[in-house]
Amino acid sequence: MKKIALVSLLVFASLTALPAQAAGADPALGGTSHFDMTGFPQWSRDLRRGSIIAFGVFPIVYLFTHFSYDTYRLALNDGDMRYAPWPFTAPGGAGHSQEERFRILGLAAASSVVLAVVDHGIVRHRRNRLAREIMELGPGTPIIIRTPLHGEEDPAPGLETEEP
Repeated sequence: MKKIALVSLLVFASLTALPAQAAGADPALGGTSHFDMTGFPQWSRDLRRGSIIAFGVFPIVYLFTHFSYDTYRLALNDGDMRYAPWPFTAPGGAGHSQEERFRILGLAAASSVVLAVVDHGIVRHRRNRLAREIMELGPGTPIIIRTPLHGEEDPAPGLETEEP
């Protein structure tokens, strides 16, 4: 019990320290409060995007996997309502064994990683297609990249606004 309490305390302390570390430098001292990824190689930015997607989609995938697994159990047991999925579960319904819980958790984690890999494939395909289009341009064709002045955000890209 003491080990569990110690591990919980360490996890809580590390999670509460993360926002303070991610805040960045103090703007009053000349730094920025935004995290800048421009100095990192592309593979590390792709890995960060993949981890964000995998962890972000996990709760939704877990709920879907749990519902699907319960529906599968219901079909295997010839529609016995003790095995109905969560919203339709009877008060005396059959619970999951430890093995089934681990199976559901593993399927959800694997599905989250698969979705992150699929997203990586889509992003990589788009990046390669854009690079190919740039390479197919004739020599001397200007490539125009629009950036806002002084770090101001463009209110609506593509819309022209008239100044008084």
